[in-house]
Amino acid sequence: MAGLERPSGGAVLLDGVPIEGPGPQRGMVFQEYSLFPWRTILDNVAFGLELRGVSKAERHEKARRYIQAVGLAGFENSYPHELSGGMKQRVAIVRALVNNPRALFMDEPFGALDAQTRNVMQSELLRIWQEQQKTVVFVTHSVDEAIYLADRVVIMSARPGQINEIIDVDLPRPRIRTSAEVNRYRERILSDLKSLRNG
Repeated sequence: MAGLERPSGGAVLLDGVPIEGPGPQRGMVFQEYSLFPWRTILDNVAFGLELRGVSKAERHEKARRYIQAVGLAGFENSYPHELSGGMKQRVAIVRALVNNPRALFMDEPFGALDAQTRNVMQSELLRIWQEQQKTVVFVTHSVDEAIYLADRVVIMSARPGQINEIIDVDLPRPRIRTSAEVNRYRERILSDLKSLRNG
């Protein structure tokens, strides 16, 4: 979907246009922060705009707005090694969002974080999503994370990866992680995953 690999069959389309390579309409956030260690936080966030030929003044102004939006004002001139894991991941998220993509793809972005930071980042992602109203495709192995974040959970089988089931999560936000309704979704998804393993 991000255009980083060619499909072995079929096609992936965005607004009816085939995806044939990376592009600014699709932002990508990886499990590893993938920040440039030699660039400041400001220049890391502005990197995509720089590639697109946006003037230095304009790209820095946009980057500062996004950095402030995720609570990192004052860290613009810091380098990645000076930030915590959660702060680095916020930088990675806004680096993808500053290009105003149509869709945001996130590949287990919180997998390496401790439980408390992961919960904070999940709430931060929901806040950004509510403000930006972007389509987000979020890959996770955590059933709890999927139920907390998603409108729709797609359960995939392993090798070959195929869609096994699609479950609409019809719960209002903010969601209470320990509610009876959340537990019902958790039990259903865990049961589906167990049947995949045993099948």
